[in-house]
Amino acid sequence: MKARFRYRFYPTNQQQQSLAQLFGCVRVVWNDALALCKQSEKKPSSAELQKIVITQAKNTKERAWLGEVSCIPLQQSVADLDIAFLNFFNSCKGKRKGRKVGYPKFKKKTNSQSARLRMGGFSFKGNGVYLAKIGIVNPVWSRKLPSTPSSVTVIKDLANRYFLSFVVEVEPVQVEAKNPSIGIDLGIKTFAVMSNGEQAKSPSYKKLDRKIRGLQRQLARQPVSSKRRNKTRLQIAKLHNQIADTRKDFLHKLSTKIVNDNQVIVLEDLNVSGMVKNRKLARAISQQGWYEFRVLCEGKSEKLGRELRVISRWEPTSQTCSDCGFKWGKLDLSIRELICLNCGTHQDRDLNAARNINQVGIGHCHDSLSDTERR
Repeated sequence: MKARFRYRFYPTNQQQQSLAQLFGCVRVVWNDALALCKQSEKKPSSAELQKIVITQAKNTKERAWLGEVSCIPLQQSVADLDIAFLNFFNSCKGKRKGRKVGYPKFKKKTNSQSARLRMGGFSFKGNGVYLAKIGIVNPVWSRKLPSTPSSVTVIKDLANRYFLSFVVEVEPVQVEAKNPSIGIDLGIKTFAVMSNGEQAKSPSYKKLDRKIRGLQRQLARQPVSSKRRNKTRLQIAKLHNQIADTRKDFLHKLSTKIVNDNQVIVLEDLNVSGMVKNRKLARAISQQGWYEFRVLCEGKSEKLGRELRVISRWEPTSQTCSDCGFKWGKLDLSIRELICLNCGTHQDRDLNAARNINQVGIGHCHDSLSDTERR
């Protein structure tokens, strides 16, 4: 299986200028190819697009500067556009699993920038990485690469941070799990309640979010293309990165612990797009990263030989007693604890839901009707 390993690096001033030129060329090639596809009745092939927007464009006065950078990331930009169209067509036909993929969009200078290089466009020089026509950059090696990478992507985010993202082949590892299965109920204040009684509280983003809102109001009042507006935009990007980094760190640590300890992980298929329509909870729900947590669990389960199961969102996990199976019906969100009318067991709402998720996931769910209801 393939995995990505990302490392931060700090380019020199000269390398920053060279990278800015590379990002601009990659962006222009993508936009020219996309504009050509929109004008054509039938989408041109990747080879035809490369010939028009790279080879022939270099011979014109308007695009002569494309020859000042390596041709490898330019070719990869056209290849990535071809993949983007393939994903869009497969999504429209229902051949692609997951969320629907939209039509490819034009790249903007104000968004994060990236350029992908395959073998031949980069090589290792001691502790550094040589990038074609850029020079040797020295990433911060926080961990070793498990194998030789097939490609590397140079990334510059909105906060002007630079990263190298390597694609490597990783061998699955078979490790015995401590527990046979676990059910997880995801929430807002308490991010995850496990069927074994453990809880994981989500980090608080309130202070950073309050700063972002204030800066966004300030940004709206500033003139376009002014230095102050660009400075405020950079401050907002740094705060957003701080929230994203805190969330990623929390999700990575939690998902690693859960996947290492349990053979079967059971999650609920949440309708997040429908839940965020509640304007009172939309911001809090969006900051949790429930889908990102699910993706991390899927990848790590595949690596360690675990099994991830996702039950239907229509399962009444919060409406059924996990001890006797008595169905008490829909509850208001303000009710966090209750006593079962059938067996008299005191139930915590989230822990009860997690136990039901685990039971449904492993196939040991209660009957839909209890003995009392049958009578």
